[in-house]
Amino acid sequence: MVEYRRSSHTIYDIKYHVIWVTKYRYKMLRGKIAERLRDLIRQGCEARKITIVQGSVGKDHVHL
Repeated sequence: MVEYRRSSHTIYDIKYHVIWVTKYRYKMLRGKIAERLRDLIRQGCEARKITIVQGSVGKDHVHL
């Protein structure tokens, strides 16, 4: 079941597909860097009350 957000005059359900790529697609998102990046993304989304439906960190990009 879809969870709709409500305000005083609207009902909405917004979904975004975000792809973040490293400069020149350098393969540097590994190990501790990938873990730290994942933690920072989660913290930022929690602070803004954003729900991550699905996400992954590749060697040279991030999908959200």
